[in-house]
Amino acid sequence: MDVKRLLLLIPLAVLAYLLVVQWNQDYGQVAPEPDAPAITAPAPDAQQAPDEDGLTVPAAPRTEQEMTGDMPAETEQSSSTRDLVAVVTDVLDVRIDPQGGDIVYAALPQHRMTLGSERPYVLLSDNETRSYVARSGLQVDGQGGRIGFTPESTSYRLADDEGRLDVDLRGELNGVEVVKRFSFERGSYAVEVSYFLANNTEEPVTARFIGQLARDNSPDPSSGVSMGMKSYLGAAYSSPEDRYQKVDFDDVQSGKFNNRDVQGGWVAIIQHYFVSAWVPPQNQQNLQYATTDARNRNVAAFAGPVSTVAADGETRLGATLYMGPKVQSYLEEVAPNLRLTVDFGWLWFIANPLFWLLDHIQDIIGNWGWSIVLLTVLVKLAMWPLSAKAYKSMARMRKLGPEMQRLKEQYGDDRQKMSQEMMKFYQKEKINPLGGCLPILVQMPVFIALYWMLLESVELRHAPFMFWIQDLSMKDPFFILPILMGASMFVQQLLNPTPPDPMQAKIMKMLPIVFTFFFLWFPAGLVIYWVVNNVISIAQQYVITRKIENDPSVGKAVKSKR
Repeated sequence: MDVKRLLLLIPLAVLAYLLVVQWNQDYGQVAPEPDAPAITAPAPDAQQAPDEDGLTVPAAPRTEQEMTGDMPAETEQSSSTRDLVAVVTDVLDVRIDPQGGDIVYAALPQHRMTLGSERPYVLLSDNETRSYVARSGLQVDGQGGRIGFTPESTSYRLADDEGRLDVDLRGELNGVEVVKRFSFERGSYAVEVSYFLANNTEEPVTARFIGQLARDNSPDPSSGVSMGMKSYLGAAYSSPEDRYQKVDFDDVQSGKFNNRDVQGGWVAIIQHYFVSAWVPPQNQQNLQYATTDARNRNVAAFAGPVSTVAADGETRLGATLYMGPKVQSYLEEVAPNLRLTVDFGWLWFIANPLFWLLDHIQDIIGNWGWSIVLLTVLVKLAMWPLSAKAYKSMARMRKLGPEMQRLKEQYGDDRQKMSQEMMKFYQKEKINPLGGCLPILVQMPVFIALYWMLLESVELRHAPFMFWIQDLSMKDPFFILPILMGASMFVQQLLNPTPPDPMQAKIMKMLPIVFTFFFLWFPAGLVIYWVVNNVISIAQQYVITRKIENDPSVGKAVKSKR
């Protein structure tokens, strides 16, 4: 009967494998990103936008009526059809809308949209596929009008011999001359956004900087296709009291986030591998808030303190905008606690040291795949004594299996008596019946921490290993690694003692199949860790098992009793 079932399972397994491969080919690709918005010459007589396109800040505490309109939506003319200013550096390719000076498109030339593609990854865009923009504006005397800026040029590029590029947009608001400057630096994803105000009126005016990140509810284009846990997509805030607070889009839509005044801090929208964040000066008091705009986009925002500009006086207001990958070293340079957007989950205290070690290994080896292999060896060495103790207990149970079976047959009708005799037997032979579970229990926190670490680390995105594994952050395209993992689990089971309970034995036999199925969609880097870990465990367990089986002292008490 078992042979018939095996003959049936083999073709079913092959069929399932082929179906999964075909499904991956048909549905496993991320939809391509539309091209960058076109650039046309700006109108020379751009004027201030009408009042209904103004900018306001919600009062605190927030009321239900203030949940919309904090920063009005675009006018009927889409940003993709208006005059845009192109700015290209070595790491950023952005488009700035002169109407308000918002960044409506940002691509990252150092990161590709998909593996093997020449298209850069698009983080910000405003089109039919996704609306995700970085907005900034001014309140002057409590009123926020979107300024129709006039750029000095429609195209800027950071030259090879330059380290910094300034892009100036000029406009006017309520008699105040405004220069909006975007400052780009070579190798940096952080853009300094500044307003230079010259009050040409006869009265002092007040001014306030406002930064917003507006995103619709479209899916994360960098998350890919996976049956595993999904990376977070939503807003995040930081303050001295709460270093990292996630506010999902449902809470933004329902208005559950309470406005708050904080010292410094930052606001961000986070997705898999990438983040955009407004970082105001850390020495000033800022208002953080969340809202929805007229296009029902989720808005994470801050408003700086109100500054007074004297008659014929000048001032500067500004903040830093980060648009790029979640690389911890980059984020640490921009703002305190911004590196926490690399969210390693509730086991971060394990994941952070593991990533630190992995990063340093990669600096030496130069290959993330082999770095994972070496990391696995080091983790296994750290757990070696604990694993050895468990494997010794399991080897003893394996060698003394016939005697355990004899006790079960002898006291099979009296469960209480059989349990007592089995406990005596365990004590005499120094067997821990739960010892075999201990390695798995210890490894699970490390496994989960590694899962989140490999899932969140943008460094592994499109990072090759060897042969057919060209992206450690995605599943094995041919599912060879998961099958090897399942085979290694099966070999491990051959070294383990057979459970006395027939039902438990059947369940244990199914575990390699179940684990193989789940691992089909896990990142290849994680499966590499598990395969290497299993191979080392098999070698360790085999040596210990042979040693115990050849040890005449094991089972001596049983033989003398007979």
